[in-house]
Amino acid sequence: MDQRPDGGGVWDPFGTLRRALWIGGGQWAGKSTAARALAGRYGVTVYHYDFHDARAHDDRRVAHRVRAGRSPAGPDPEDVWVRTAPEEMAAETLAGFPVRFGWALDDLRALVSGRPVIAEGWGLRPELVAPLLDSPRRMVVMVPTEEFRREQARRMPRASGLGLGLSDPERAQRNRLARDRLVADDAVRSARRLGIRVIEVDGTRDAAAVADLLAEHFGPYLPPAEPEAGPGRSQVPSGRPFR
Repeated sequence: MDQRPDGGGVWDPFGTLRRALWIGGGQWAGKSTAARALAGRYGVTVYHYDFHDARAHDDRRVAHRVRAGRSPAGPDPEDVWVRTAPEEMAAETLAGFPVRFGWALDDLRALVSGRPVIAEGWGLRPELVAPLLDSPRRMVVMVPTEEFRREQARRMPRASGLGLGLSDPERAQRNRLARDRLVADDAVRSARRLGIRVIEVDGTRDAAAVADLLAEHFGPYLPPAEPEAGPGRSQVPSGRPFR
């Protein structure tokens, strides 16, 4: 994380990081859907970590590899998804999060809002976010139960396979889901150690109900609800599944 020029902490030129609300956790827990529901309800801005991580940050990833003397092309997908054990995949993912978090902070520093920005994504790790918090209530960690993770993998096209033309797509998908479980478990352990709330998502609540939970948790920091939204409502219809 970039430090202030005077060495007095993390650089936060417009106060965006200090006022932000954070949703971290595991893949396929409905973080993006719940955050968008809060945006519709309270008129706040949402920063989708995964969207930037898969797009603009890829250029930074290439530059990072080149500076480290590695190939700009990155590793072979067969090595990443088929030939690597889930435990090693998870360890590599966790080791890469601090650099990627720094890129997300750069994006957030460029945002200026009179209302708190909600930042959501699996790379927003509790141990990385905690130094920015004035209260653990500014963050929540959402993780799917194992059954809900499997359901999401069956139902959601982007969760059901990698689509990379791999030699053993079934093994790659098993490895991916096992990696995701290990990375989510690590987030839970870290959150509990730091006193950050963990919400386990099992699919029994729809998106609007989960947004209600988050609204209660973030209540001290949220503005009044938008008039067209009203209490208990959002732009995500009741009964809509997570995405």
